Amino acid sequence: MSFRTIIRFLSLGFFIFLLWMTTFPLKGWFPVDFFLRLDPLIFLGTVISSRQLITALIPGLLILLLTLVLGRFFCGYICPMGITLDVTDKVFGPGKNNNTKLSAQKHAVMRNIKYLVLLFILGTCLLGISSVFLASPLSLVTRFYGLVLYPGLVFMGEGFLTLVMPLSSALGVSFLTYAELEPYRFATQWFILLFFAAVFALAYYSPRFWCRYLCPSGALMALFSRNPVVGRKVSEACTDCSICQKKCPMDAIDSDPTRTSHHECIACETCVRVCPEQAVNFGIGEKKSGRVTGYLPARRQVLASLAAGAGSALLIQTGISSVKSEFIPGNILPSSLIRPPGALPEESFLGRCIRCGQCMKVCPTNTLQPVWLDGGLGGIFSPKVLPRRGPCDPLCNACGMVCPSGALRSLPLAEKMWAKIGTSYIIPFKCLAWEWKRECLVCYEVCPYAALELKRVDGNPVPVPYVIHHKCSGCGACEYHCPVQAGSAIVVEPMESLRMSKGSYIDKGRAIGLDLEADPDRQRRPPGHLFDGDDPGDLPPGFSS
Repeated sequence: MSFRTIIRFLSLGFFIFLLWMTTFPLKGWFPVDFFLRLDPLIFLGTVISSRQLITALIPGLLILLLTLVLGRFFCGYICPMGITLDVTDKVFGPGKNNNTKLSAQKHAVMRNIKYLVLLFILGTCLLGISSVFLASPLSLVTRFYGLVLYPGLVFMGEGFLTLVMPLSSALGVSFLTYAELEPYRFATQWFILLFFAAVFALAYYSPRFWCRYLCPSGALMALFSRNPVVGRKVSEACTDCSICQKKCPMDAIDSDPTRTSHHECIACETCVRVCPEQAVNFGIGEKKSGRVTGYLPARRQVLASLAAGAGSALLIQTGISSVKSEFIPGNILPSSLIRPPGALPEESFLGRCIRCGQCMKVCPTNTLQPVWLDGGLGGIFSPKVLPRRGPCDPLCNACGMVCPSGALRSLPLAEKMWAKIGTSYIIPFKCLAWEWKRECLVCYEVCPYAALELKRVDGNPVPVPYVIHHKCSGCGACEYHCPVQAGSAIVVEPMESLRMSKGSYIDKGRAIGLDLEADPDRQRRPPGHLFDGDDPGDLPPGFSS
């Protein structure tokens, strides 16, 4: 096994390990978003769209600077997307004897597409819309592993535990008998899966099709690796057999095998290994005559791609779903679009969110879900809280801790509890107490903020719940536990949510009259004087017969 192969599988293994560790409670010994921070496109696109230097993403800038010296080493050794494609190319690829099924003319045209994709993305970023999530390899591959493969593995693990439980019980292996895996379910996973299936299938036409022709991060690094200090060198021992040219996974070697397209070369050293004359190596000091001039988009292409991106962003900004400020009348905020605690104001949030799915992966209650068109085209794949799936745990602040771009603020637990995400309200005609006149205490009992109270009303033999708005954080515990089927009788909407770019949520909340002191261990018992019969606290959670 070659040194490169070892490095690549270590890199992929570390990426998967960090993604696996993106779970609650977080271990703080290493940033689990490490790989996302390395993507140069995430750095550049997010800085432009947010108009701020985000220090957590500076490693992406360092990768660009290292590319000046080492060429596109990131693509060849570190990128989990590239390594994943190398693995799947073994299944879908054209085989050992076919480097590509595209003609030389088509290849020359196709490999320029990635530059146009890059310019389109930067064009959207210029108008404050971050579209790096469309094609950033680290954002894509994190979403794929975290929202598609991980839930699948958990599901299979759960099935395995069920299958072996009789045997483990008979053998007395208690840790296996009582082991449980929390099932995770996500929206939009079919789209993510189909997208990657298409990317994998493109290997039929060419190995590493994505890296060669489409990857905008690769295009960005190609612009910095036109004349790297360390590059491919060919000695006079070369016999022009062209084996290296045929085996190069990036088609970075000219028909004259002594000449190299360094902007396409990922320093994989395949040419070194296959050369029968051992005439190829990587080092310093290659002659300029051995370099192939790299492609640069023509001025018209640059302007057209930037204009297409900026125009798309303009359409999104002027669309009916665009939100400039939540407090200006006329905005249409979908009632189901509840952003996670600590989310920046909507416009800034969409400018920073790279839709990697880390916040959704780490959420212990699975309440964070990717949205499709709930927030318009500009909000695709961004996270929202889905209370019916799970409540936002008052003792968890993990989503902000793993967000690499700061779209979700990293808040101390005390501050997070005051980061109000919405307000619940009761639908009387569905409520068991209001409509069906049956004792039901569920929302009252489960609310960790004590934001519900019971009252007597004329004509109703049982007490009915009311929401105390200034105590409600919008956590959704009431909606999640509500026993009414086909939609809860108490629901959360993003009304009165606190979304701040800076400052203290506690100070702001107290200033506007909120009282969000949470006590998740609260053992609440309803006032006995509201009930005619037995102490209702003896009832199981739910309602009377």
